[in-house]
Amino acid sequence: MKYRFIFFYLGILVSCLSCDQELAITKLNGPIFGTFYEVTYSSSNNENHQKSIDSIFSVINTSMSNYQTDSDISKVNKHQLDVVDAHFVEVFKASKNIYKVTNGVFDPTIGTLVNAWNFGSELNKTKLDSLRIDSLMQFVGFDKIELKKNTLIKTTPKPYLDFNAIAKGYAVDVVAAFLDAKNHDNYLINIGGELRVKGINTAKQSGWTVGIENPNFDGSQSYDNVFVLKDKAMATSGTYRKFKLDANGNRYAHIINTKTGYPTKTNILSVSVIADSCMMADGYATAFQAMGVERVKAFLAQHPELQAYLIFENINKDFEVLALNNFPTK
Repeated sequence: MKYRFIFFYLGILVSCLSCDQELAITKLNGPIFGTFYEVTYSSSNNENHQKSIDSIFSVINTSMSNYQTDSDISKVNKHQLDVVDAHFVEVFKASKNIYKVTNGVFDPTIGTLVNAWNFGSELNKTKLDSLRIDSLMQFVGFDKIELKKNTLIKTTPKPYLDFNAIAKGYAVDVVAAFLDAKNHDNYLINIGGELRVKGINTAKQSGWTVGIENPNFDGSQSYDNVFVLKDKAMATSGTYRKFKLDANGNRYAHIINTKTGYPTKTNILSVSVIADSCMMADGYATAFQAMGVERVKAFLAQHPELQAYLIFENINKDFEVLALNNFPTK
């Protein structure tokens, strides 16, 4: 599970007066995917889409939640299902693309190891050693499972799929598509810090202002970067609240190294990615967390369509920040 720490200056009002017409501001929120959601939009007739949006979340949960035992992905992992729905297909295709572009750093089949290290949806009570990890690694590799139309084809009998690193971002995009279809020009969608904005905050007649939280290990809250996000999506992956320590005090992230099966040792504490879609921002934020600073810099030099903001520890254990590809800063 990833942690994203974003805050918003929403200035929510029941209604406000725009330059030309009165627009009602609607704010919907509630629990979903083990976190919370917040959807804010403006309209001229005070439309309430709570039921429709909750229905969207329910359908996506039923498709891809590893925490729901009767979901499609849970059935796939138990070898009870091979034919999947359109949502599953979209996320599978996007995941396969990121898998290939990152040379396997992003790999949804790592879920077996995520669970083995007790970072996932299933509790492991078996002691881990190198032999156990090696035995589980034989099932890792997104190249071992393909998709033909809406049917999964497995070349190994036990791949375990886990889309937690990308599914929340996808859900944000689906809600955005719904609001677009309803002709809403101004909105903010936030699911546990994965977000997408369009237009302006009509309550303030200004852009949507968001912030990236400092990685404070003591649990205190402060913000490193505050800026206006314009018609884009952003996702943040952080490792500073969920990690393991070895005997020497080295921190290992909850993100598993897809090549070794062990938790990633990284000095990156937080990665925020801006992209056109929240699904892609979500997936790349996870991949960048595992890559390390230098590999992220090299990767982004070849991918101008992505922007990233890294907070990391230098050799003196001091925090440093790095904004890449013109990531907006305060």
